[in-house]
Amino acid sequence: MDTRYLQTFREVAKWQSFTRAAEVLGYAQSSVTTQIQIVESEFGVSLFERWGRKIRLTREGEILLGYSEQMLALLEEAHDRLHQEEQLTGTLTIGTVESLAAFFLPPYLQLLRQEHPQVKLLVVPGICSDLRAGVREGAYDFALILDRLVDEQDLHCINLGEVELVVVAARTHPLAAAEHVEASHFASHNWIFTEMGCSYRAMMESVLLDAGIRVDTPLEFGSLEAIKQCVAYGLGLAILPRIAVEDELEKGKLAALPFSHPDIRVYRQLVYHRKKRLSAGIRRFFAQLANSSVDKDGEQDETV
Repeated sequence: MDTRYLQTFREVAKWQSFTRAAEVLGYAQSSVTTQIQIVESEFGVSLFERWGRKIRLTREGEILLGYSEQMLALLEEAHDRLHQEEQLTGTLTIGTVESLAAFFLPPYLQLLRQEHPQVKLLVVPGICSDLRAGVREGAYDFALILDRLVDEQDLHCINLGEVELVVVAARTHPLAAAEHVEASHFASHNWIFTEMGCSYRAMMESVLLDAGIRVDTPLEFGSLEAIKQCVAYGLGLAILPRIAVEDELEKGKLAALPFSHPDIRVYRQLVYHRKKRLSAGIRRFFAQLANSSVDKDGEQDETV
């Protein structure tokens, strides 16, 4: 039996009127009458009797009203408890790389705070290998990384789509006007790299090494803004996610070189421990991140 019928029964008993109960509930009076008849048929008793121009509960109706109040109170308590479970509280610690923290996550973090105002967000930047280790050790609730597709036994890894990498240079750089650039063209040019351990830095260095190019004294920064400024001043080339340099490219502060390589590909991935219990709120947040991807090239490794 639909619990809404018990709510209708409670309202009729409260107002001692089918008409008033229908007004309060927003039902047609015929619907209220039908629902009360269904309840009476379910229990095989009459719930109301006429008393002059009014109605009142029968003895059986009084008994059922007591049970109905208890059942509806339990149902409301269950709704409240589940709503509390869905609401995130405490501190949510997210590990991620700087480019995603700055150029991808903010609108989703804003939405998360709007839906869960009591949660405290702690976003910790790092390199991908350290972030995965932090997830294993419980330092992060989850991590968002840029790396080759990860397949590790103790981690759930959800592929959110490939992220384009570009080699950027100053507008006045000799390669900026080239129609096509290959790895061999980078010989004798300086590089500005992200910190050691960065996935796409390692990929670029491997490609350069395969081309017989050794970068002996690269500039190295842990800050994307510092790298972009140094590139703009002609201190070297850099490989960065396009999302991190889109504004500079549009404004003509940097140039994207026509270079690509099959061994230099990274994917935005959501990583969490297989033993991690995901609340309804976290699952919803993961779904929002997954649905954000418009450049997804493959199936997700795991479903949320």
